[in-house]
Order: sequence, then structure tokens, then C-alpha cells
Amino acid sequence: MAPRSWKGYLKLSLVTCPVAMTPATSENEKVRFHTLNAKTGNRVVSQYIDAVSEKPVDEDDEIKGYQRGEDEYVMLEDDEIEEVALESTRTIDIDSFVPRDTIEWVWYDKPHYLTPNDPVGEEAFSVIRDAMASTDTVGISRLVMYRRERAVMLEPREKGIILWTLRYGDEVRDESDYFGHIKEGKPDPKLMTLVKKLIDERTAPWDPKMVNDPVQDKLLDIIAAKKKGKKRVAKAKPTAEEPASNVINIMDALRKSIGSESKQKRK
Repeated sequence: MAPRSWKGYLKLSLVTCPVAMTPATSENEKVRFHTLNAKTGNRVVSQYIDAVSEKPVDEDDEIKGYQRGEDEYVMLEDDEIEEVALESTRTIDIDSFVPRDTIEWVWYDKPHYLTPNDPVGEEAFSVIRDAMASTDTVGISRLVMYRRERAVMLEPREKGIILWTLRYGDEVRDESDYFGHIKEGKPDPKLMTLVKKLIDERTAPWDPKMVNDPVQDKLLDIIAAKKKGKKRVAKAKPTAEEPASNVINIMDALRKSIGSESKQKRK
């Protein structure tokens, strides 16, 4: 199944060009389950139920509500919500640029491939892309995506542009709330030397196989076996044991780790 493509325009001041945008990631290959009635084998459907009357609610009677107190809501009609959206949902108007390295990874949400959608507009697209690359900047714009207005970042990448949706300000927690209690200070140089050696022994070129999903592979094996009518013998679930803390003996632990790595490489 081909990924769904968004078509619109990339705009910088008076320069405009048609573009297409496609999600850079896909979840289509994930194993997905439906909930069934075990007695009949039929699918189970979900339905909204009134919390007080316990009666089903018709789709036409559903409305958005903002809670302002216990059991008290402000109701908003769909047209009232749509009024606050951007006038255009088809134009990526770059209104500012920021240094590329000033937006930390924690703000990045979903990546999309942005490409020119017309040979005539390809030159304008390329100029905007190359100008950002040469100044080491990224463009910031806003766009209605996934039914919400989003801040987006445009990052030049080889022949194309990566458009990242950015997280909202209230979605990113302040890291100082979590890292602030960690003591400052340099670790023992001898420990650093051993850890660097361990890192060096485990360093390898990046390979997408490093992030495969063994659980999904096993599920697919089970599904394939069931399709063929085979019965699988359930294996006992391994008991997870918490590793013992070795803070006191970290030097010995590192030396043993390096020795173990060296033995495995010689095999």
C-alpha cells in the first residue's frame, strides 16, 4: 500500500513552488489485532455510552467538551473549533529561520519527506533548500496536520527537505527537573579509560537491523503456524532478574567486561 501524500505549496516571501509531503516512517508493517468475541469469532465494535444514563450515544449527538470543574463542561461545536484553525491548510509559509543546532532533539516529533511536485517549481525548491544548507539554518512554519495546527521545522537533507512536526511547548518537560540532582564532577580517569575501551570494542557501523522487533517476528511465526493448523507448545516465560548493583566494584566489573569482549572477538 502506497503512503498517502499531501500536496500543497512551499512559500518564502514571494517565492512559491508546489510540493508533495509523505510521512518518512510507517507503521503498516506492525502486527495489529482486532478484538473478537471468542464464542462467535465475530469482531467486537466500540460505542460511546452516556456515563450517567448508560445508554448508547448517537454519533450526531457527540460534541467536544472542555472540563472546567467536576462534572461541568463548556461545549464547543465543530464549526467553533474550525474557526481558530489556519486559513490555509495547503501552504507551508516559512516565516522565520533559526540556527540548525539550536533546536534540540526532544522537540522533534514526526518526520516527513518534502519534495518538489512540479518540474517548473523544482528550481525554487532547490534554491530554498540549498540556501538553508549553506547558512546552516532550518525554516520554521505552521501547518494544519493531523487535525491540529502544528509548528513545523524544515531541514535540508541532500536533494530534499525533511519536514518535522515539532512538539508543543507544554509537551516538553524541563530536563533540569530530572537531571538537576545529579552531582557534577569528573569521573576517575582510570574508569574513563576502561569504559572508552569497552565502547571502542562495541563500536560498529550503523545498521537498521540494530532496531528490529524480535517480538513482532515471533508473533508472525505464531500466526503463520496457526494458519497452517499447527499447534505450538507454549514455552515457559523467562523470569527477569534485576542485575546486582556493582557501583563499589565497577573497576573489577569493567575489567571483566573487557576481557569477555576480547574472548568473544577471538572466537
